[in-house]
Amino acid sequence: MGRNLDPKSKQERREGVNLFLKGEKNFSPKNPVVKRPYPPGMHGPTSRTRLSGYGTRLREKQKAKKIYRLLERQFRNYFFKASQTTGDTAQNLVRLLETRLDNVVYRLGLAASRDQARQLVNHGHFLVNGKRVSIPSYQARSGDIITVKPLYLKKRYWQEMIPKFAKVETPGWLTFDSQKIEGKVVALPAGEDLTVPFESALIVEFYSR
Repeated sequence: MGRNLDPKSKQERREGVNLFLKGEKNFSPKNPVVKRPYPPGMHGPTSRTRLSGYGTRLREKQKAKKIYRLLERQFRNYFFKASQTTGDTAQNLVRLLETRLDNVVYRLGLAASRDQARQLVNHGHFLVNGKRVSIPSYQARSGDIITVKPLYLKKRYWQEMIPKFAKVETPGWLTFDSQKIEGKVVALPAGEDLTVPFESALIVEFYSR
């Protein structure tokens, strides 16, 4: 599937917020979003204009797409699935996005960014309930146990990551055992777990217009 190849710093500056696309670099004081808090382009700081209602809703959708590293067709499919599920469509949408396997891997601290998490999943580094899963869009369910395939633990990446696992902080719907290097989905995200840096209700309005 295609992906957005624009520089990540420009993607974040376009939205005006930190989308955590660059892993640990996002926490650096040299982060472009902090140093240059205005959209990229030749007009500099004066280029951010007041958005219309449509423009505001569009920007929220773009933020979510960039955060979860999705293109339009796949993101729209998530909206349709959320709208056909019982309950609040906005919350359903965030829940579907949060429970993608690549996002779960990222939330467990097994990768520094969602892009890195997706690459690791694609390369078959993870087992879900003891079975190899290499599909980033796999929808994690309550009770799922995510582990690293033992063979890969000998690789340099994991040897460098293991000392960091003791400091991992996970959201309330996940748990992580740093000794076993094992994550678990203890429940589907709800309430505060669905707090994200975009307005999901505005995304619902965008697609419902």
